[in-house]
Amino acid sequence: MFNYSTKDADLRNKTILVTGAGAGIGRTAALTYAQLGATVILLGKTVSKLEAVYDEIIALGLAEPAIIPLNLKGATKQNYIDMSATIAGQFGKLDGVLLNASILGELTPFTQIHEQVFNDVMNVNVTAQCLLAQTLIPTLLLAPNASLVFTSSGVGNEGRAYWGAYSISKFATEGMMQVIADEYEGTNLRTNAINPGATNTNMRSCAFPAEDKDQLASPEDIMPLYVYLMSDDSLEVNGQTLKAQ
Repeated sequence: MFNYSTKDADLRNKTILVTGAGAGIGRTAALTYAQLGATVILLGKTVSKLEAVYDEIIALGLAEPAIIPLNLKGATKQNYIDMSATIAGQFGKLDGVLLNASILGELTPFTQIHEQVFNDVMNVNVTAQCLLAQTLIPTLLLAPNASLVFTSSGVGNEGRAYWGAYSISKFATEGMMQVIADEYEGTNLRTNAINPGATNTNMRSCAFPAEDKDQLASPEDIMPLYVYLMSDDSLEVNGQTLKAQ
């Protein structure tokens, strides 16, 4: 696992938005950030899951989180603009954004990729990430030091047979991250991506249904990198895709 001790990390006074916060890696990241002192904004498409994470955080006596129900598949640019304006008005700034939500689509031969599946994957994994970044960067720039973190994959820098739309979308994600990192080099905003590796999540189960889940890292196992990139210890890291495992 990524060699970083989270026990001394301090996220107090930071406001961090996490997409896909209702389950899997997003849920664990939101809980971890809250436990380290951050106020978290939970974004996801399923209200009941977001409310469950909210309840967990409140039960631990931590800073009250905010909930933003939003389906990235159908959201418009105006939805993102309004969301960013609300966050800026309520919190004054954003110290961190973890763009974690994405969809797998279908694992299929390239010539059999269905057009609608391809469009859906690109919409959620690329277009929505672009619009989120565009509208949230001004609010991130209001923080003394801000971190924008994308989520990549092992198939995001080396294409793999049958991973079609998902692999292509993660190549685009890494390219987007690098463009933003280069544009804001030398400012208070740093931009990076995480490759979580083989982790026990629902998406992983869909891709590898016969896999032994006991051999996989848990979302908790890979949190050191997620904390590192949100902490001030990573102020000099920019434009990198880092492996959590």
